[in-house]
Amino acid sequence: MRKRLITPTPESIRTRAESWLDVERAAIVEVTSEDKDCPVESAFVSGDARGWRAAAPGSQTIRLVFDQPQRLKCISLVFEENEIARTQEFVLRWSPDGGSSVKEIVRQQWNFSPPDSIREVEKYQVELAGVTVLELVINPNIGGGTARASLKNLRLS
Repeated sequence: MRKRLITPTPESIRTRAESWLDVERAAIVEVTSEDKDCPVESAFVSGDARGWRAAAPGSQTIRLVFDQPQRLKCISLVFEENEIARTQEFVLRWSPDGGSSVKEIVRQQWNFSPPDSIREVEKYQVELAGVTVLELVINPNIGGGTARASLKNLRLS
């Protein structure tokens, strides 16, 4: 038998191979609020950026309005919560007609329980053509309270 040991490919290199969409060039980002120290553009950069955080508690929306209709094959989301135990729900939906009609992709709940469960990573393989709007609605705590929505990372390909 012939074999050799290899070094695993670091996640950062695999990410580049995904051919992620440059959202900053391809879309206008609309957001209901943002903390001045964690602006929405932080969720679209590579590396260890802080990500986006809402300025106020309650449900928040991040909407991408594309300059040209997009074909999406993968949607990657990363959420982190290091402080407050809570149950978050998010809805991801898209529109082929500028937002006049929307189609739900996924509705997901996740329980954050710091320090044990602080990170939610979701990767959806999709076949969406003609996407003009992609919308993420986050309810940071379905039980109510003062939790603020946040998004560590959003990638599209």
